[in-house]
Amino acid sequence: MNYRILAINPGSTSTKIAVFDNETPILRENIGHPMAELEKYGSIVEQIPMRKTLVLETIYRHGISPETLSACVGRGGLLPPIKTGGYRVGEVLLDLVMNEKIPAHASNLGGVIAYEIAQPLSLPAFIYDAVSAADLPDFAKITGIKEIKRESFYHVLNSRASAKNYAKSQNRDYNDMNFIVAHLGGGITVGAHLRGKVVDSISDDNGPFAPERAGSVPLLQFIKLCYSGKYSEKEMMKKVRGLGGLRDLLGTSDGREIMQIVQNGDENAALVMRAQAYQIAKGVTMMLPALYGECDAIILTGGLAFNTSLVNDVKLFLGNIAKVIIMPGELEMEALAWGCLRILRGEEEAREL
Repeated sequence: MNYRILAINPGSTSTKIAVFDNETPILRENIGHPMAELEKYGSIVEQIPMRKTLVLETIYRHGISPETLSACVGRGGLLPPIKTGGYRVGEVLLDLVMNEKIPAHASNLGGVIAYEIAQPLSLPAFIYDAVSAADLPDFAKITGIKEIKRESFYHVLNSRASAKNYAKSQNRDYNDMNFIVAHLGGGITVGAHLRGKVVDSISDDNGPFAPERAGSVPLLQFIKLCYSGKYSEKEMMKKVRGLGGLRDLLGTSDGREIMQIVQNGDENAALVMRAQAYQIAKGVTMMLPALYGECDAIILTGGLAFNTSLVNDVKLFLGNIAKVIIMPGELEMEALAWGCLRILRGEEEAREL
C-alpha cells in the first residue's frame, strides 16, 4: 500500500518540509522566514498561521494536493520528558504549545501545523522523536542540588535515524546494539543508545562548546559572572545560547570562515578548534557508563561532521575505545517520514500524551 506523508520541521528562521511516497521523497523545500517578517509576531505561537499557509502554498505549487496525503508528521518540540518514538497529536500537546506551557521554541510548532493541515481532512497527525524523548533511569536524573533534576534534551531525531541506518548497513538490529551518537551542529549534543533506548544524554548547555553555544563551563566562575553586575539575565542566556562558543572565542560561528582562518596559520583559531575536538571526545566518553562500557560504535553526525580536520582530531582523542563512524549531515526529514510510515504500517504504535 502506498502512503503519502507530509513532514514538517520548523526552525527559528525557516520551515523545512518534505513529502514522501512511502520511503521515497518526492518533494523537499526549505521555506525561509526573513527576520523582518518574524519580527511582526509577538510570540512564536503567533507564527503558526503564516507558516501553515506557506507550507500549503509550497506543496500546491509543486502539484501536490493535501487530499492526496495519508498523514502529517511534525518535529516534536521542548515537551516534558516523554519516550522515544511517535505520538499522536491531540488536546494535551495542543494545549502545551498553544498556551505556552513549555519553553518557547520554533520546533514546538511542528505538531500543531501538522494537526491543523491533517484535521480538516480527517487524517492522523503525529510527532516523532521529540528533543525531550528518552528513557533515562532514575539514578541518571539526580544532581547534587535537590531542586535540580537532569532531563534529556538531545538531537534525538537525527541521532536515532543515523544509528538505525548504521545498524541496517551492518545487517543488524538497532534494538540489539549500543551506540554513542554525537550530533555536531550549531549546538552539540551527545547521547547513549542502549539496545534501542536513549538512556542518557548531554544537552547543548552542559557538554562541548559549539559554534553558538557555550557548553559546559566552570559553575563557580559562571555564578560570579552572573552576579558581577556586568550582564543582565537575558545577556547571560545569550552567552549560553546564541553568542557563546566559537562566536565568542573567534568572533564568528561560520565553519567555512573558521577553517580558512586556521589554514591561513592563525594559531589561536587552531588551538580553539583542537579544544572543541577535545571537548567533543570528552562528551562521548562521559556516555560510556550509560552503556556499561559496551559500545558497538561511536557515530559523529550533523553539519560539523563534514569538517574532516575536526572529526580526525576527535578520533585521535578517542583512541581505540570503539569504532568511530562519520555520518555527516542530518536525516531529520527522513526520520520524521519513516517513523510516521512505520506507525501507518502497524510496525510501531503511536503513543498518546
